[in-house]
Amino acid sequence: MTGTGARLNRASRLRHPRDFRRIGSQGSRRASRYFILLVVIREGTPEAAGARLGITVSRKVGDAVVRNRVKRRVREWFRRERGHLEERADLVVIARPPAAELPGREIARDLQELAAAAKLVSVPKEAQ
Repeated sequence: MTGTGARLNRASRLRHPRDFRRIGSQGSRRASRYFILLVVIREGTPEAAGARLGITVSRKVGDAVVRNRVKRRVREWFRRERGHLEERADLVVIARPPAAELPGREIARDLQELAAAAKLVSVPKEAQ
């Protein structure tokens, strides 16, 4: 797994339980065998530009090592795809137990399919 080495800054992360609750109650939901993706599009405020990510990985997925590996791989997918995602999107990724067995490429592929199904991925102008 190749990494960019860059951390997600505070503005790119969902950190407060109220944000997770808001997205859980108001968000649209897409699910696969491995992940659940909850999405809310924020109202257009220039100071809150950029997609934000929250990750939930329960103990059912595995021990701490496995849970942290899944979270690292989800964050890596988000770092790579953030420029192509809807700028005002708040995303919560919930890992299901089978996600523990997936290699990084498969995690990225599954999340990319969920983001496309949620219509979060913008198409570059050259591809139109």
